[in-house]
Amino acid sequence: MLSEADLQNDYYTSKKRLLTLIVAAIFLLSCIFFRLAYIQVVWGRGLQAKAAEQWQRDLPIKAYRGDIVDTNGNLIATTETGYSVYVRPQSVGNAEQCARVLSDVLGLDYQTVYDKVVKRGVSEVTIKRQITTEKAEEIRSHNLEGVYLASEGLRSYVYGDFLSQVLGFVSSDGVGQTGIEAYYDKYLQGINGVLLTETDLVGDELEEGGTSYIPAINGLTVTLTIDAVIQTIVENVLQLAMYQQNPKAARCIVLDVTTGEILAMASKPSVDLNNLPRDNLEYLMQYSKNTLLTDVYEPGSTFKVLTASACLEEYRLGNKKAFSAEHIFRNSAGTRIIDGSKISCWTKHANGKHSNQTLSDALNNSCNPIFTDIALSLGKSTMYDYLEKFGYGTATGIDFAGEQAGLLVPESSVTNGDLARIGFGQTIAVTALQLCMATSAAVNGGLLMQPYLVKEISDPTTGQVVKRFTPTLVNRAISEETSAQIAKMLQRVVDEGGGKNAKVEGYQVGGKTGTAQKFVDGALATGKYVSSFIGFFPASSPKYLVLMIVDEPEGQSYGSIVAAPYAGTIFREIINYKNIAPLE
Repeated sequence: MLSEADLQNDYYTSKKRLLTLIVAAIFLLSCIFFRLAYIQVVWGRGLQAKAAEQWQRDLPIKAYRGDIVDTNGNLIATTETGYSVYVRPQSVGNAEQCARVLSDVLGLDYQTVYDKVVKRGVSEVTIKRQITTEKAEEIRSHNLEGVYLASEGLRSYVYGDFLSQVLGFVSSDGVGQTGIEAYYDKYLQGINGVLLTETDLVGDELEEGGTSYIPAINGLTVTLTIDAVIQTIVENVLQLAMYQQNPKAARCIVLDVTTGEILAMASKPSVDLNNLPRDNLEYLMQYSKNTLLTDVYEPGSTFKVLTASACLEEYRLGNKKAFSAEHIFRNSAGTRIIDGSKISCWTKHANGKHSNQTLSDALNNSCNPIFTDIALSLGKSTMYDYLEKFGYGTATGIDFAGEQAGLLVPESSVTNGDLARIGFGQTIAVTALQLCMATSAAVNGGLLMQPYLVKEISDPTTGQVVKRFTPTLVNRAISEETSAQIAKMLQRVVDEGGGKNAKVEGYQVGGKTGTAQKFVDGALATGKYVSSFIGFFPASSPKYLVLMIVDEPEGQSYGSIVAAPYAGTIFREIINYKNIAPLE
């Protein structure tokens, strides 16, 4: 028989066990409660979405890509209504008929289409994207079960091969791949929408199921600095140069020297953006590339503008190694021997020609030895300072992918022979755009501007400007005084010298010609030249600058004969278009 003490101990032991069980039960129930609360609160939306996915099928609604317009609002690239064809295998009634109709209308292989139509384990398959409205209507007329059409944008370029290297193109999925289409893709592409339909577990649509629609948000409008009229003038002139000179290529840039806005930019040959040769990638990449930014070349005599600018600016600053505008260069021989290598003028200097010249005369006559003298006198440190000030050796910063920085011999490695040739545009490789911006800085008052291709980005539904671009000053290259001197000298080149074929009667045009022999496989190529002319007007207050390049022309190769006349034509057409009055 248990004692009273033993009974009391058993009582307390049972009580402890019961309390432990109660606490454990409460703890377990609390865990379950908090777990359920966590699932409902934290995971709730995600689980609801997953549940909805099991009972819904989505059909994408592609956003329409934004328009690209010129500086005056003229449409250049737009998006037309196209369609994508989808099939939901679970909903197809007659697979053979479905495959036959789709393959006939879309020009596809029957077996390939049939395999997609009967494919199991997928909610839907894509048959073809970006078909026309006419083909979509033909498919609709057959009332095929399980076949769906989703509207999407079909990229269209108003003028085909117009501005093609600048605009670039998009992929079959509507994603920008090159040019403006790629650089501003995030603004142009928009946000896709979706059409949701309720289905059963195997993917068949419920007869009384609901449908929900999330609309797409179309892309923004990109407004270029390009003027379509000036661009048309340039493209027509380039086409004429291709016909008359039969060159490897012809290229041109027109820009506003006061702002850095690119008004026209083109190269021939080009590609038709509405009919891209996607089956020939080598051809596509060769002729869709914007070589005015991506390729470098020796500029030749057009580069003498920098050497002359450096000379006059250093003289103004008191550099005793520089020369004044009135200094007479003695040049009877017409040659220089630098580090054992002979540098000659383009003419034989017969009968004392080019014997005694000022800097203006040297520009007018494009006399290489004078610019050799200037470069060597200033020295490599000073010359390289001006190369930097004028933007050579670095990219211009234009809003375009793939721009090159040009090629400079490292300052520490420059020999006297290298420096002498740099003075007249050899032993240095630049992009056409770099040359344009540097020359602009030489004549616009001395300001190196950053070039740009897009003026603003706006919402087409509201007209609100989302992003606006304005002129950007990179640095001051030379003084206004020196710039005015250079502009006046270059006007004389057009009035009296090698640039006279670019002259426009009644107007002040300045400029400089260039003829550079090409290098192929590291050696000078016989008979292969780049002929160029860079000019501007009005010379007294520069606004428009034109660079005309003819690559490997047949016959004559001098820039004064091959390139300058086309630049003159462009000047005259711009004057007519802008209704610019002649000087009184």
